[in-house]
Formats: sequence, structure tokens, C-alpha cells
Amino acid sequence: MPFPKNKSRYLRDVALAKRLWPGQINAEKIQSLKQMSQKLGLSVVAGDVQLLENRLYVTHSGLLRLARRRHCSGITVNLVKTSCDPAASRWVFRAVVYPNPNSKGFVGYGDAEPSNISPVVQGAELRIAETRAVNRALRKAYGIGLCSVEELGALPSARTSSASSLPAGMHSSNGNGQPRLRDQLCLLIRQYNLDANLVKAYAADFCGTETLRGASRELVESFITHLSAAAKENRDALICKLNSYSQQVEARS
Repeated sequence: MPFPKNKSRYLRDVALAKRLWPGQINAEKIQSLKQMSQKLGLSVVAGDVQLLENRLYVTHSGLLRLARRRHCSGITVNLVKTSCDPAASRWVFRAVVYPNPNSKGFVGYGDAEPSNISPVVQGAELRIAETRAVNRALRKAYGIGLCSVEELGALPSARTSSASSLPAGMHSSNGNGQPRLRDQLCLLIRQYNLDANLVKAYAADFCGTETLRGASRELVESFITHLSAAAKENRDALICKLNSYSQQVEARS
């Protein structure tokens, strides 16, 4: 198979993937990254692709960017009320993606309840169900066999790995009923599909300390506020910023 038209982007993707997931990027995964770059324009650098438990997944933001590049005509999403149980926090959505004006649409269903999502994002079942429905419809519309990150249930090992990489000093509650700093940061990492190690390196730099463990609670709170605002305003720019710390993280590992 020939190289993608944008060879330099593909090579950057492979190089970054090897830094982010050392020892896990074999020839088979390199070929998969090549195909995703060539056929779909999906990029590790842009945060379109993630590796979890040694398997590649596409992200919600990557699917939306693909739809925009392919000039998707529209997406409709409706609540399937007969299958929902608000008291149990169970929600089901039906999404339809129209790749072009003449398309009959590609249908995808998404459900979420406390038992099939990470504890870190419990309370957001409705939004997760909607996202899952859209992702499944988009994957059908554009022929993507990879599952999306947001469609996954709880991943114990991945969740433990991300949580354990954060400072132990962030475990304590602030005493007013608000989520612990560690939980707040984990939630942002899961919500925006960020790399925990890169976030930790960025946080230390933001706080002006050698490691995040050396930062005061006030500085960590300020960083969490900053990270949340940056992710909401321009996730792509945030991903690029985080990726600038990849060599630093690799040197420490």
C-alpha cells in the first residue's frame, strides 16, 4: 500500500504513538495507523485515535472532524423514551447520520447507565448515551470498523493506570462536598480523552513546580480550571500543547 498523501503527518503520528504507548506499537498497528491516515484522515496528533488495553479506538472528536471533512449533510438525535428509566439513570438515544442530501441515513443507538460507564463520569449518563449513539451512526456512515472510546464501558485497568499516575496528594476531599481534585482531573481526562501523563507534565509546568506533587492545592485548582476552559474552547489546540510535553514524559519514563 502506498504512503498517505500527507506522508509527514503519518510519520508524525507513528512517532508520537511510539512515544505515548512505548512497546505497544507493532507492525500491525503501524499498518492500521497508515490506513486510518490514508483513507480517513484520522490522526494521533489531533487526538482522533487512542490506544487502550493494547487496542486502537477512534474518538468522538475524530469522528466529528471526519464528518466535517466529508461534508456530512446532518445528524439527528432523538431520545428513545420507551427504553429510558430516569430514576435509574438509564438513557437510550437514536442517532441518524446523513452523509449526503440523498442518503436515507445510517442509524445508531447508544445507551448508558451507571453499570456500563466509568465511575469517574457517573452522573453524565444522558450525555454519554447521546454521544454513543452519534458515534455508532457515524461509524456506520463512514465504514469505520474500530470501536470508539466513548462506546466503551468501564475499563478497570486503564482507569486504574490513569488514576494511579496522578499525585496521591490530590486524593483528599476539600470538605465542602465538592469532588476531590484528583476526581475532577480524572473526569476532565476521561471527558476530553486526554493523556494522563501529558496532563500531569503540563500541570507541573503550569504550577511552576518540578512535579505536580510539589504544587499547592490552590495552584492545582487553578490548573484544573484552566484545563477545563482550554478543553472546551479548543480541544485541538490543547492536544497540541499536551503533545509538546511528550519528549519530557518519555525522558522520565
